[in-house]
Amino acid sequence: MRPVIRAAEYVRMSTEHQKYSTENQGEAIRAYATTHGMKIVRTYADAGKSGLSIKGRDALQRLIQDVETGAADFEVILVYDISRWGRFQDADESAYYEYICRRANIQVQYCPVWFLCSSRMTAAPSPPSSRA
Repeated sequence: MRPVIRAAEYVRMSTEHQKYSTENQGEAIRAYATTHGMKIVRTYADAGKSGLSIKGRDALQRLIQDVETGAADFEVILVYDISRWGRFQDADESAYYEYICRRANIQVQYCPVWFLCSSRMTAAPSPPSSRA
């Protein structure tokens, strides 16, 4: 039996009108985690925050700080999709935050759309991939 992988989830939505609330994102991420032998041990949520900058995104800032200081008690960060991580004007900024995590041996993984859209979620997916 494989050990359970400790995971954090990061959820973000910029307005109340978005199709995917932080609750819906979390539900999909938790289903994905369960299917892949992961346990969500921490949630970082930025509700009502723009993804264009890290400024004002207290949860993402706290997540990065936890990773950098060694306070992170998880091995992987699950994100609904890449746009939830951020819509940074400079793609290198997004990659930089992912690099900080990778440098600490923590992967950022985006839940595959095919998994999230499946009404049955019965297919055994291949190992999750990160944006490497």
